[in-house]
Amino acid sequence: MRRNSKFVLTVLLTAALFVAACSTNSAQHSSISPTSTTVTQLSSTAPPRVGQVEIVAELDITPGNVTASRDGRMFASVHGMRRGAAQLIEIKPGKNNWEVFPNKEWNATPGSSANVLNSAHGIAIDSKNRLWVTDHGNWMPNNGKPQQPKLVAFDINTKQEVFRMDFPENIAPRGGIIQDLAVDAEREFVYIADCGSTPAIVTVDINNKTARRFTNHPSLNAENVDLVVEGQTLKFPDANGKMQNARVPINPITLSADGETIYYGAMNGETLYSIPARPFREGATNAQIGQAIQVAGKKPVSDGISTDAEGNHFITNLQDNAIDKLSKNGKLIRLVQDDRFLFPDNVRFGPDSWLYVAVNQLHRSSIFTGKADAGKPPYLIARVWTGTKGQPGR
Repeated sequence: MRRNSKFVLTVLLTAALFVAACSTNSAQHSSISPTSTTVTQLSSTAPPRVGQVEIVAELDITPGNVTASRDGRMFASVHGMRRGAAQLIEIKPGKNNWEVFPNKEWNATPGSSANVLNSAHGIAIDSKNRLWVTDHGNWMPNNGKPQQPKLVAFDINTKQEVFRMDFPENIAPRGGIIQDLAVDAEREFVYIADCGSTPAIVTVDINNKTARRFTNHPSLNAENVDLVVEGQTLKFPDANGKMQNARVPINPITLSADGETIYYGAMNGETLYSIPARPFREGATNAQIGQAIQVAGKKPVSDGISTDAEGNHFITNLQDNAIDKLSKNGKLIRLVQDDRFLFPDNVRFGPDSWLYVAVNQLHRSSIFTGKADAGKPPYLIARVWTGTKGQPGR
C-alpha cells in the first residue's frame, strides 16, 4: 500500500506524542463460538453461567471506554486514535446503533470551541447517575494543537452538564494523558490515571473544585514487560522514527466498594498496587502517600480494571484476549478467554453481575504499527457474567 510522506509524518508525530505521553490457570472459554458475532438479545431469561459472554453491540465506530448504568444503558467514548463522527455516544443493542451524547454541540469538531469534547477517553457512571468523562485534548485531528485537558460530568437522564474542571498546567501538564478514572460519589472525589511522560494520579475534590497531582513514584512507571497482541510485540516510533517496544505507565485504576482504597498499575506491568484514599482526600504530602503504597497482587499486561462489591478485581488481559480475575484473596485466575476480544480496552460493571467490555482492536491502529490502520469493524461491546456482586458504572 502506497503512503505519501505527509501520511508517514503524521503517523510518526502522533506516535511520538503517544510515546511521550503513555510511553494461571487453564482458560475458561466462552460458550459462544469465537468466529460468531451474533448480537445477543438482552431480554434473555436463561440463567447465565460464570464466564458467559454476550456480544451486545457491534459498531463501525471505535469505542474507547465503555460504562453501563444500573438499568443497562450503555455509553462509550470514541477512541482518539481512530476518530469517528462523535467523541461520546450512547449505545443501543444491535448493530451500529448509537447516538451522540449528551448532544451534537458537545460532539462538534474537536478544537472548534471550549465547549466540545476534544479527546474523550475514560468514562464512568457513579451512583448518582452522573456520567464522568476525561478529555485529555491530545491526538487532535490533522495533527492539530493539543487542547486544555478537562473533566466533565453529565446527568444521564437530563443530559445536562453537572460538573466541569479545566485542568491547569500544574495538574495536567503538556505531554500528559489523563484517561482512566475511578469515582467516589459518596465522598465526592475522582481519581484519574495520567499515563504521560511524568505519570501521575490526579485527584479531584468535586465539592471544593480543587485538584492535586501525585507523581514521581516508581509504582506509577511501566515495567520492562512487552505488550504482545496477536503474536506481535507492539512498538512506537520515537522522535527520530526508530521503533521502540511500547512502555506505557499507569493506566488501569479502580476503587474499593467502600471508597477507601485505590488500586492501580502500569499498562506495561504485571503488578497491581494499592494505596489508601484518605491521604489523597486529606492533603497528605506526596512523600506520605508514597510510604503507604503496597503491592496488592499480580495482574496481566492490561488496559482496564473494575472492582466488584466483594473485593475482586477484573482485569483485561491484552495478550490472551481475555479477562482475568484477581480474587480478594490475592489469587489471579482466568474468568474468560474469547478470540473476539481483540484488545479489550476497558471493563465496567452494569446491572447484576454483568461486566461490560469495550473491544476495539487498538493494536492494529497506526499509532502502534506506523502503517495504515488495519482495524476491521465491527468493534464490539461485550458483557461477561462474573457471578459476583457488581458495582454498576464502576
